[in-house]
Amino acid sequence: MTRAVATTGDRATSQDFVRAVDRVFAIVLAFGRDSPTLTLSQVAERTGLTRASARRFLLTLRALGYVGSEDRRFFLRPRILDLGFAYLSSVPVFDVIETHMETMVQQLQESSSASVMDGTDIVYTVRVPMKRIMSVQIEVGTRLPAYATSMGRVLLASLSGEQLDAYFREAELRPLAPTTITREDNLRSALDRVRQQGWCLIDQELEVGVRSVAVPLHDASGRVFAAMNVSTNATRVPIERLLNEYLPVLRKSASAIDDDIRARRLLA
Repeated sequence: MTRAVATTGDRATSQDFVRAVDRVFAIVLAFGRDSPTLTLSQVAERTGLTRASARRFLLTLRALGYVGSEDRRFFLRPRILDLGFAYLSSVPVFDVIETHMETMVQQLQESSSASVMDGTDIVYTVRVPMKRIMSVQIEVGTRLPAYATSMGRVLLASLSGEQLDAYFREAELRPLAPTTITREDNLRSALDRVRQQGWCLIDQELEVGVRSVAVPLHDASGRVFAAMNVSTNATRVPIERLLNEYLPVLRKSASAIDDDIRARRLLA
């Protein structure tokens, strides 16, 4: 099911918004591939918290087992994975997607992923890699801007007019590669084509050398809840082959996933 885009303003003004929870997640998200360990000052700077507040939150997270510390540097502990696994395990449909995806990847010998929309990004929920073709390592939990990805455009094309307007108010359309579409009117036209044809091709808009084609996945009621793609190396796989050979297999796999979801009454 496609979610409406929430705005930071809506969250900040809600009487039910708990700032302490917001700050905890800000601290967790301050860590990353390029910053696996952080000092107290770095955490405070990245989150906008005072050192005293950052320290209290870090020590609480450490007491709960989500954060560790050594030599005045803090780092996430494996227990933090429980948060992500709780989501994945609570949605059995991802197991169905992965089963079909593994068969497709073996047939095409190309990587495939599935993702859902979250805010202005897509978040990878299933990943079956074949070869590494991107400079950014893609794994479950990776976030990418929706406007520059094939799966993102499939998901954007499924939004209502009101939801799409909200997306464009929030999204920052930056050039990620020489061919990235960054004008709203051009992107809206591209989304119209995706909506009409039922699939999306991205040719080196996210990263030079990477092509991908994506299709929607539907829940038991027929609503788009996720997207699935096949990604390839642009120097090795021409667009014609991607569309004539890979896309039919991708669409057949997506259809089989949709059938399984309906038969098992998942996401009804």
